[in-house]
Amino acid sequence: MIRIVGAAVLACVGMASQAQDFTGLARLDVTHSVIEDSWGKTTVDLFLSQPVPWRVFTLDDPRRLVLDFREIDWRGADKATLDQSDRVSDLRFGALRPGWSRMVVDLSDAMIVSQAGMQVNTVDGTARLTVNLSPSSDADYAAAAGAPSDPGWDMLNTVDPTAPPVATVDDGILTVVIDPGHGGIDPGAERDGLREADLMLQLAVEVAQTMNRMEGMRAVLTRQTDVFVPLEERISIARRSGADVLLSLHADALDGDEITSGASVYTLSDQAQEDASLRMAERHDRGDLLAGLDLTGQDDTVATVLMDLARTETAPQSDTLADALVQALMDTNARVNSTPRREALLAVLNAADFPSALVEVGFLSNPHDREALRSAEGRARVVAGIVLAVQRWANSEAAKDALRRQ
Repeated sequence: MIRIVGAAVLACVGMASQAQDFTGLARLDVTHSVIEDSWGKTTVDLFLSQPVPWRVFTLDDPRRLVLDFREIDWRGADKATLDQSDRVSDLRFGALRPGWSRMVVDLSDAMIVSQAGMQVNTVDGTARLTVNLSPSSDADYAAAAGAPSDPGWDMLNTVDPTAPPVATVDDGILTVVIDPGHGGIDPGAERDGLREADLMLQLAVEVAQTMNRMEGMRAVLTRQTDVFVPLEERISIARRSGADVLLSLHADALDGDEITSGASVYTLSDQAQEDASLRMAERHDRGDLLAGLDLTGQDDTVATVLMDLARTETAPQSDTLADALVQALMDTNARVNSTPRREALLAVLNAADFPSALVEVGFLSNPHDREALRSAEGRARVVAGIVLAVQRWANSEAAKDALRRQ
């Protein structure tokens, strides 16, 4: 075993496993794996068909143990059989994102990780991951809780697909989800040494930092590093973050076109809106179609009708948001296209339960746009325009809500 100190363990398998084949999918041995109590501690004992990179840490409010892995095949795993502990209140496991898996163990008592390690059988190549939890005080648990900071794993903290949808809470804080387009294996447009994925992440961080300094606003990023996030997962991240609005940032490039320039703002077209509910019903889990509303067990007709009803409110809000973005970008002297308001069938705008807009902040095929987006001053105009637009839009929507209540 490996003795550990603190809240979290970052680990790959040890020296004995370096010759193992990591290309296959690791399978959980459901007949031997168990979570049980013994000798005053709780042990998570997982038997795997092969070693995989892994980490373990605890989180607070609510208390839970989190184990991340390279992808594991959970087929045959049964929560009732696996969980034999009196100190575990719930157990969830599944895919976190392509190639990655997560197990979340809800804890009824304060317990900290006292020991964790993976043993590899050098004969058959199987692996055994054991995590021991020891009782602790509330103060010690809170002090130890938290995910470790590590660039190789931080992308996994953006979403926990095993968690239930977040119910909409009117806490007076406007949650704005900022979506930097592309990333990872999808770099987007590339011109003159600039990659759309990198540039949009930099811009998104600057927008989020500005918003988080504003009273009554909270910004969340769909990705914080150069990683690939599927379009539908970006919507799921927004939903699980309790999004009030989603803004997706892009910078296009047109082959051989140096004339087209400036920012433009897209919303979902009317025809796309009609098709979006059906596509979402087909592709998403029922518990992730509308925030706070579990559609598990409902057929596509019911799900589609409910999403269409939600969109009767959010679609007009998206339009007014897009109009506010165009005007604010003009007011802050950002470069704006001659036809700035546009509509299209864009998957990242498919959500029915919150308004959304896509901002093409410029064209990397245009040298003037490239220079503006490359410079801190040029990006600052875009940042100021986006933040100002969201403020104006939120104030306008709040005024409408006040009139509705009268």
